[in-house]
Amino acid sequence: MLKQILSKLPRKSSKPDSDELTRGDSVRSADWPRAAARSHRPHGGGTSAAKRASSSAVFPASMVSGIEPLVPFKDVPNAEKMNLFVSKLSLCCVTFDFTDPGKSILDKDVKRKTLVELVDFVACGPMRFSEPAILAMCRMCAINLFRVFPPNYRASGGGENDDDEPMFDPAWPHLQLVYELLLKFISSSCLDAKVAKKYIDHSFIARLLELFDSEDPRERDCLKTILHRIYGKFMVHRPYVRKSINNIFYRFVFETEKHNGIGELLEIFGSVITGFALPLKEEHKIFLWRVLIPLHKPKSIGVYFQQLSYCVMQFIEKEPKLASIVIRGLLKYWPATNSQKEVMFLGELEEILEVINMVEFQRIMVPLFWRIGCCINSLHFQVSERALFLWNNDHIVNLIAHNRQVILPIIFPALDRNVQSHWNPAVVNLTHNIRKMFLEMDEKLFISCHNHFKEEEAILISAAEKRKEAWKQLEHAASLRPVIGNTAVLVS
Repeated sequence: MLKQILSKLPRKSSKPDSDELTRGDSVRSADWPRAAARSHRPHGGGTSAAKRASSSAVFPASMVSGIEPLVPFKDVPNAEKMNLFVSKLSLCCVTFDFTDPGKSILDKDVKRKTLVELVDFVACGPMRFSEPAILAMCRMCAINLFRVFPPNYRASGGGENDDDEPMFDPAWPHLQLVYELLLKFISSSCLDAKVAKKYIDHSFIARLLELFDSEDPRERDCLKTILHRIYGKFMVHRPYVRKSINNIFYRFVFETEKHNGIGELLEIFGSVITGFALPLKEEHKIFLWRVLIPLHKPKSIGVYFQQLSYCVMQFIEKEPKLASIVIRGLLKYWPATNSQKEVMFLGELEEILEVINMVEFQRIMVPLFWRIGCCINSLHFQVSERALFLWNNDHIVNLIAHNRQVILPIIFPALDRNVQSHWNPAVVNLTHNIRKMFLEMDEKLFISCHNHFKEEEAILISAAEKRKEAWKQLEHAASLRPVIGNTAVLVS
């Protein structure tokens, strides 16, 4: 059995060398030992005869004892279990085509059982993982997981839309075991981060981040958990992880607007922001202004809006004075033609106003309520309703009441136009309620604003009539002139 398996692997010099740890390619499925599909021999007195010195394209001979890879862990002594672990990982470096379910069925089953056994072994955590075992794990995961995705044929810009059915990878039952093994390995208390950081390095993390563009939501969910564990365990890699994720966001916002994993990456950052120390570093504030706020711009924001809003709120809860900066950013990227985005923006705006203090509110209340006034007059009833619902929040009403001398003159024209001409009865009723609220709040100010609005409206009507009269006079004068040559004729 051992001869059949190891004869397929190219041999190397038995002298270990540091360069040997990084060389070698995965074994192709055509070289998978067919004998592996058969059950292994019982482990007994012939064990010593079955163990022979060997080496592979991936692991030097000094790091792989001649143990039959299909032998269960329980059948070998503790001293040999780590060598068996490496041998089994080497066996799992074979890749298969999962698009054809009827191809290599027995070989796939052997690999699946081996992966299940490895998961159980790592979960038990019987001993500290040696450096060769860490290298073997990283190589096996790289061979099985790291791949290039085909071009996204969908027309959607930033990942899955609500109407799209998620795409499922046919190899997922196999990939899931590899991800589960990697997660348990990284989370294991038997893994020494100081040793592992040499192999779970920047290159490994960069390839892992590339997988977030997978169309399979199950894979992205596993990647999210694994990257979060890496961020927590390898403190030395934290700046690199943040920088790399930032670059993905930059490319998404300013170049492609196409990426499937923005929501998952934001979810990771949500927990990262929670751990930021106070006062916030300038680097983190720059991330808020240059990354999170521009992420409101893409049209596919609905896919990741919940995670984005959570990250923004984490920053404001950490440092309340950032609220005015965030609101200015929202006003900068406020949608002009997308009503659903406007509704989302108004929802996020309400969350921010619930925690904003008076000083920050006064800094942005003029441009803010000018925009809210535009939303109140929106012909899309959901936008108008959502804007009027802001007055259902007691904290926001309190802020408005303390600054009514500034806010009511801005908002009054929008309220009056709604009462006069909005087509939706529910919007008109809500507008009446808010007018009544302002009237009870400060009757003198309300009457003053009403009179001022009527005066301005009269001036506008007068100006419109003057323009209309001027055009009539021009038309009349033009009609009296004789038509000569190529002179243009005014047709009324």
